[in-house]
Amino acid sequence: MLAGAAMIGLTCGFTPEDFSLARLKNYKREYKSVSIGTCSTSSTKTYEDYRLITSVGSAQYQYIHNHCTVDEETGFLFDEGGFIGAAMGYSFGEIGSRYYIVLDTGIIIPVVKVDAKAAEHAPNGCSAGSDASVIEFVIDTDKALAFFGGANGLASSGNFNNYEYLQGNIADIEAVSDEPIETGIIYTSSIGEDRLKRSEEFDRVKLVEGGFRS
Repeated sequence: MLAGAAMIGLTCGFTPEDFSLARLKNYKREYKSVSIGTCSTSSTKTYEDYRLITSVGSAQYQYIHNHCTVDEETGFLFDEGGFIGAAMGYSFGEIGSRYYIVLDTGIIIPVVKVDAKAAEHAPNGCSAGSDASVIEFVIDTDKALAFFGGANGLASSGNFNNYEYLQGNIADIEAVSDEPIETGIIYTSSIGEDRLKRSEEFDRVKLVEGGFRS
């Protein structure tokens, strides 16, 4: 059984109670990030079962079992910061590295590298040689199949691009830092000297929340 993820000290993100892939539609970045471009724009998004990762001493196993929670509805894994577990090529660094996958549909998928694609499957260190896919979700296939269905016996017919809130080609990939984007007051704007006499007019402030919280 996976250990439950500790949520203490988080200012945003989501918990097992409020996780929903449908909320990706309105997802906002919660950590500072920088674009690294992408080696492939493929829309294909495959998957593997986390239970096939059985080497207890591996970084993959330890990260999944110490930092991730399985969503009981969809079978997707996510860590304490609300990043969805995925297998990625060697160019994406160590296990635990986080990224924002920006799709051409405007959807942002926050992912964390919880497994490493074999070099023979992703020879350029980024995309799979067979279908040019960049991310391979790491999931509980039993739960996912029950939620997504699949005419061929595979969850979402083997490609999560078939699911509305994961649909789209990759437009960009951003490497995510550990530094949160400051929440609360983000900016102020002057109202102009000619309006200072009106007591109800003050500098505007904007409150921004990131992650999956509504």
